[in-house]
Amino acid sequence: MKNCALRGIPQTGRMLEMDAFAELAVQFGRDRAAEALRATVEAWRHAIKASPTDLPPPTPDALLDETRRALSRDEEPNLKPAVNATGILLHTGLGRAPMPSAAREAVLRCMGCCNLQMDMGDGSRIHREHAIRDLVCSLTGAEDVALVNNNAAATLLVLAALVPGREVVVSRGELIEIGGSFRLPDIMAQSGAKLREVGTTNKTHLRDYEQAIGPETALLMKVHKSNYGMVGFTKEVGIAEIAAAGHARGIAVADDLGCGAMVPLERFGLPHEMTIAESLAAGADLVLASTDKLIGGPQGGLVVGKAALVAKVRQHPLYRAFRVCKMTAAALEATLRLFKSPDTIAQTHPLYAMLDKSPEAIRAQAEALAARLRPILAPRAVEVVPHEAFLGGGSVPAAPLPSFAVAIASDKADDLARALRACRVPVCPRIHDSAVYLDMRTVSEAECDLVAESFREIAGSAS
Repeated sequence: MKNCALRGIPQTGRMLEMDAFAELAVQFGRDRAAEALRATVEAWRHAIKASPTDLPPPTPDALLDETRRALSRDEEPNLKPAVNATGILLHTGLGRAPMPSAAREAVLRCMGCCNLQMDMGDGSRIHREHAIRDLVCSLTGAEDVALVNNNAAATLLVLAALVPGREVVVSRGELIEIGGSFRLPDIMAQSGAKLREVGTTNKTHLRDYEQAIGPETALLMKVHKSNYGMVGFTKEVGIAEIAAAGHARGIAVADDLGCGAMVPLERFGLPHEMTIAESLAAGADLVLASTDKLIGGPQGGLVVGKAALVAKVRQHPLYRAFRVCKMTAAALEATLRLFKSPDTIAQTHPLYAMLDKSPEAIRAQAEALAARLRPILAPRAVEVVPHEAFLGGGSVPAAPLPSFAVAIASDKADDLARALRACRVPVCPRIHDSAVYLDMRTVSEAECDLVAESFREIAGSAS
């Protein structure tokens, strides 16, 4: 029977002469369409051979339809919009912060030629930071700024420029490992700096820094514990104390803040997170920060602080390797401008809109979505339940945000979550207690329509 089925597969040559194939050739190109058709035929041969039961041979129309679907799938972009229903506001897997509309518009304006590195007055070459320099200095009190493609690059560049072959003093409790197994000691080794650990895992005192300073010391560095917290019998030294100790001995001080807070977070119900401006005011000579965390812009890294030190950083050969493109510069400028009006940041910036959502508003949104989903998902139980959201992205790791989620009971929660991620507009939920959770703190009102449509898509395919 298998041999009969194999012989019954339509001949590729004959299908290449069919009108339906001619349509594919016009849409996708003849060579590409022919290659896809041959791949479809070969997949059917393999399926017939491997099947434990007898499969009937496909018809020419079925093969051509399957080929069309395969070609259409191949046309879809790999990067596509998704709905973040995880409750993690800065979800690294989902691109961290959704950028403000002002940033998106700025990118579109600069897609063609723009004044990235040209002074339009005299036509001379300038640094590409010119778009953000005045903004950053005004917002933070810095003398100058260098912009690179992420904060790890900022750290590596600062160490390579300021500490080659010399010692950088860091608390043992701040030797962090960030996502993707990138470890601070490894970055330091790559830069050519010599790491001098001080203190213990849980306790570091000011005297540890003071006693470590010697002829080979080039930098004292404080590092933000971005993705973990320590409780109990602990002690760490603030940047003001470290700066005073360093400056008394003529040693520069850098503060790797990581998350890059620009406004106080207390108004959003979160613990205080030192801002870039506060760190500089406390005495840090350089502050390093990501631009896609609490700044909520495109991926990038800022080096801000003393002009003489920033100039050294910018003169290092690695600076060219780490510099950003025009789209990043444009998006960041537009994002930073929003912080000039901190009182309205929740109305202009998606990240701060999520932070500013009240539990009452979140619950009302969850109830409205649940009412839309119940007819689609019946007889499955659809409930609104209290939930905890988190800032994420290596920012304020131990501070949950009160939230509400739409919980869909399922004995196959993993399968349902997988189906949601496979929809035309992927929806990314959390799984908890054999249920799929859709946290409404990270879902906008407009996105609720997309969520409902994704569930209708799943229901339609199941029927």
